Amino acid sequence: MNKRDTAKFEKLLLEKRRQLIEEFGLLKKAAMDNTIKDNTGDLSSYSYHMADLGTDAMEREKTFYFASKSGRLLYHIDEALRRLRNSSYGKCVECGEEINHERLKAVPHARLCIKCKELEEERKKGR
Repeated sequence: MNKRDTAKFEKLLLEKRRQLIEEFGLLKKAAMDNTIKDNTGDLSSYSYHMADLGTDAMEREKTFYFASKSGRLLYHIDEALRRLRNSSYGKCVECGEEINHERLKAVPHARLCIKCKELEEERKKGR
């Protein structure tokens, strides 16, 4: 991989990283900074209906799921940036072959070539 390609993929990874961090801020605000009263806009001191509480709990759980998924993606992007800096980016961590540039454009944090990724997926299905 030449310097121009490296710079292009670094820019792409950093942009995706910035977007994820921004998304984390929005998820944090939605999940942790709001109370039930804030979410419903209800200013009364009466208790809430059980269905409302269930819906709020489900929405909060969904937000935590998205935050967890984004956190895993952020980890993979940081690992890709680490590989970029130590000159191992673009090489499959399993077989050592070059990862196709089209794959890296689609999934810039890819650590496996298509062949090894397919083998990994087959192993997961076999469990």
